[in-house]
Amino acid sequence: MPDATYLTSALAVAVGITVTLRAVPFALKNAMAGSALLADIGRWMPLGAITVLAVYCLAQIDPTTPTHGLPELAGIVATVAAHRWRRNVVLSILAGTAACMILTNWVPVA
Repeated sequence: MPDATYLTSALAVAVGITVTLRAVPFALKNAMAGSALLADIGRWMPLGAITVLAVYCLAQIDPTTPTHGLPELAGIVATVAAHRWRRNVVLSILAGTAACMILTNWVPVA
């Protein structure tokens, strides 16, 4: 069993690193308030999140299952439809996720 000094110093280092990593984004945001880079990141990040979710969803499709990937494809269609309708990223992600989860979990497979 390590001694108390070692454990205390290891805990202090872990807490210091955690606090620093949590504070850095806020410090950088204030320093880059008028930055074009930050504006670009804010504009492209929602598209990146939806792209990652779509790729993950498509990678999970298994054509040998009884549903043949229909819940996943319905989720993608619902995401695209909601986004074209309202242009709201949060609504789009929620609509696609809800469509996929409802079809996956609550619709019986024939």
